[in-house]
Amino acid sequence: MSADALFASISDHIAKLGFELVDLRRTGTLQRPILQVRVDRPDSRPGQGVTADDCAVISRSLESFLETRAMVGPRYVLEVSSPGLERPLRLPEHWRRFVGQQARIRAAPLSGKVRVEIVAVPDDEHVVVRLEDRSELTIAFHEIREAVLVVDWDLIGKRR
Repeated sequence: MSADALFASISDHIAKLGFELVDLRRTGTLQRPILQVRVDRPDSRPGQGVTADDCAVISRSLESFLETRAMVGPRYVLEVSSPGLERPLRLPEHWRRFVGQQARIRAAPLSGKVRVEIVAVPDDEHVVVRLEDRSELTIAFHEIREAVLVVDWDLIGKRR
């Protein structure tokens, strides 16, 4: 099964459970594939995200779903977790949710990983970001190889 088809199937299943699929990665070996699934609540805010119990429920449901549809090999490892503080940004709706926040991206028109501010998502194909020199750049999602939120650790430390 293609990566996009697997992502869509798992995303639909997780949505029926009331969660959203944030990221899906296939790693491991051919003999022992690992399926890493990162999930969140669609309305999550800091301190109100996915719990360990949520991950357990999703894992049991997803394991049954995958096995009845033979979507992965007979021997695989399923890892279900929250996206973490430096969560990946993969879908247009992820980018929309975090407009105004900082992200670190690796994209074709840029050199290396660059810290940007998410300015706007004008459509499902592009994001507008503000670079450190305050200039704005529109980037097509298909040009983005990697993107994660940037955590302001100083701000988190002050909440203690």
